[in-house]
Formats: sequence, C-alpha cells, structure tokens
Amino acid sequence: MLAIFQAAGWPIWLLLIASIVATALIIERLLSLRRAKILPKQLFDEVVQVYRGGNITPDILDKLAKSSPLGTVLSAALRNVDAPRDVMKESIEEAGSGVAHTLERFLTTLGTIATLAPLMGLFGTVVGMIEIFGSQNPSGANPAQLAHGISVALYNTGFGLAIAMPTLVFYRHFRALVDSFVIDMEQQAVKFVDVVHRQRK
Repeated sequence: MLAIFQAAGWPIWLLLIASIVATALIIERLLSLRRAKILPKQLFDEVVQVYRGGNITPDILDKLAKSSPLGTVLSAALRNVDAPRDVMKESIEEAGSGVAHTLERFLTTLGTIATLAPLMGLFGTVVGMIEIFGSQNPSGANPAQLAHGISVALYNTGFGLAIAMPTLVFYRHFRALVDSFVIDMEQQAVKFVDVVHRQRK
C-alpha cells in the first residue's frame, strides 16, 4: 500500500486525509443516527402517562429533553401544555428545527468530501500529466519519468473516485434518514397535541 502511495505522488496524501475524515464521519453518523436512539419506541406512551398523571416537574422535563431528540421535542410540548394549540405547535416547531440542525451535524462536511474528492483526483491527474510532459526532452522521453507521470495520473483519478462514490452514497442515505426522523418526530408531537386538546374538551 505504501508503494502505491509513493508511486501516486504527493497529491494522493490529500486524498488519503479526505478518506480518513470521511470514514470517521460515516462511522460517527452510523452510531449517532440509530432509530432506537433518536425515536425510542415507548417514549410517546410514557410522556402521555406523565401528562395524564399531572406529574410534570422541571426535573422530569429536563430529563426528558436530554433523553433523546424526540424527548427534546415532546418536552417542548409538555412545557406549554396549558397554552393554546397554536402556541404548543409553535414551540414544537422551534424545538424540531433545533433537533434537525443537530441531526444534520457533519453532513455538510461529508457532502463536501463527496464533491471534492473527484476534483482532488483530477488535480492529481493534472500533476501527473505535467510530469509526463516534463519528461520530454530533445533526446526523447525518459521512460521512468514517463511511467511515474502516468501512475500519478491514474492512481489519483482512481482513488478520488473510490472515495467519492461511497461517501456520496452515505451522504444521501444520512440526509434521507434525518428527513424521515424529523417527519416522525413532528407526527408524534402533533399526535401528543391532539391527545392534550382532546382531553381538555
């Protein structure tokens, strides 16, 4: 592997750094964006029980908000449980936008690497082409320098594409996942608002 990197020239090291960063971000997002962690199954029913029991204390609200992103949204609804429906919905939307921003963490960096990696590979290709033309002299081409220039060009192009393709797949996957989580949270929060206002009637 080291021999390949040496043959590919110095531009490959930029791609290697990009691949390490992308891999770290993908692992971090895979661990963070788990449905059980974002949308605990029993949480909605537990919040409804707390509301119906009338046992809403600041400690419970803080614990709920820290438990999960869904807990953050439902705690915002619980804090405004005595307010009109519009106020409750507004507080839910504000909490939801904050949660969505948190869930999207690092996705911009991942998308940037997916877009930038082929360009970095292209840059390495250009460096390799420069070396190829630099190997030309009046007495003819230097075969060793010519081969090195070709290897720089091909390795960098291939490595750039190899980084970009899986990174782009994961970026799109995480974006879709975050969107689905936000929609599910909004639906559960609206369902809770309906429970609250149905009980008031």
